[in-house]
Amino acid sequence: MARTTIHLMRHGEVHNPEGILYGRLPGYHLSTLGHQMAQQVADVLSASGHDITRVITSPLERARETGAPTAAAFGLAPTTDARLIEAGNSFEGVAVNRNRWILTHPAYWSSYVNPLRPSWGEPYREIVERMRGAVVAALDVAEGHEALLVSHQLPIWSLRLFLEGRSLAHDPRRRQCALASLTSLTFEGRTLVGLAYWEPAGDLLRQARDMVPGTSAALAATGRPVHSERSAEVDSAEATQ
Repeated sequence: MARTTIHLMRHGEVHNPEGILYGRLPGYHLSTLGHQMAQQVADVLSASGHDITRVITSPLERARETGAPTAAAFGLAPTTDARLIEAGNSFEGVAVNRNRWILTHPAYWSSYVNPLRPSWGEPYREIVERMRGAVVAALDVAEGHEALLVSHQLPIWSLRLFLEGRSLAHDPRRRQCALASLTSLTFEGRTLVGLAYWEPAGDLLRQARDMVPGTSAALAATGRPVHSERSAEVDSAEATQ
């Protein structure tokens, strides 16, 4: 029975100086650090004997740019699958991390009716179904080998929750799906026999800003000046010495 591994990779850091929840909006590309993350993952995969025969990405720019170095490292032509796209979200285009009070505006009240669905965006179950479809399709074309599927945090995390038999409703701050991370699914035939999470570009995360950092070392992207929270902590500590 063929053993196949599907690596679900989250895109790298995005250039987003205003701290906008970009969602499916076009025009959001990787930052310089994000490109470094993507290249580092490609280097790790190629240097450690992985057998990547397919690179399939979400159609959004940041995902295609993230998959490009791995495709080049393995001599592949990357393809896209619309099922890997970011989850739909009613707050798309809003700088939600800059001022949380904006979310209390009456215009958004209807979005909070059912947090278990959730009512502010694409239903979790619909996300899971399309991600399952993308994984099954990748199993067909990469049977006996490995495939890299580049997607986004919520779709990857929702699928993982489903596969682990956990509730799809969750606290975003507890997502284990850092920028440029890999959630690797190993199959014997069509039976899932292993799930592993790893961060080949983990050493770069402390320099990164992320709309939803989850459990990672990245800071939240707020759109504030470059003087970061960590810098402020250092300044405060020095002031007391």
